Amino acid sequence: MPRIAYSEEDRERIRTALITVGLELMARQGIQHTTVEQVYKKVGISRTFFYSFFPTKEDLALETLYWQQPRIIEYVQKLMADPALKWRDAVKKFLHDCCYGEQNGIAVLTMEEQQLIFKRLSEESYQLFRQKQRQLFGKILETFGIKADAERINLFTNLSLTVMIIRRALPGTLPLFVPEAADETVDVQLEAIVDVLEKMKTASESE
Repeated sequence: MPRIAYSEEDRERIRTALITVGLELMARQGIQHTTVEQVYKKVGISRTFFYSFFPTKEDLALETLYWQQPRIIEYVQKLMADPALKWRDAVKKFLHDCCYGEQNGIAVLTMEEQQLIFKRLSEESYQLFRQKQRQLFGKILETFGIKADAERINLFTNLSLTVMIIRRALPGTLPLFVPEAADETVDVQLEAIVDVLEKMKTASESE
């Protein structure tokens, strides 16, 4: 006989499972290549029940991004506390691992995925995303030992996302770029970003 009612604890457990499975699949194969069917079948529920939690796949994708934020903070804190890593090495490793998120369980939106998700966001949802994004990048800067004012957060956000998105866009979305030089290009960009962050750190220490 089919089950007709779930407790609040059951629903919360299932919702958490959907988010964690969604993050695992989206980090590995991208949001575009992750289907609702893959997620709900792996969790063991029906399509109809899935939509009682998330009206669209894009809603699930946003929740996975929010869900991974504390994990990202924990990871950067671990790197910065590692006595075997110099400051520059720890910062660069963190950024590198985000660029290659599919290898490290970190979901990073491609250009196409950003467009797909944000054209469906309400203004309220968009503002919530921006708020959570500022909090995340601000906390990362603070973990780097940099005072996180609005100007620094904005610049760090754009620099970080630029290299991550470009790396994910090669070669499919940016066919005129040279894919054979992708890894070297990322490395050069990361070095430049770390240079900027080092200057921020020096400036914030004197404030």
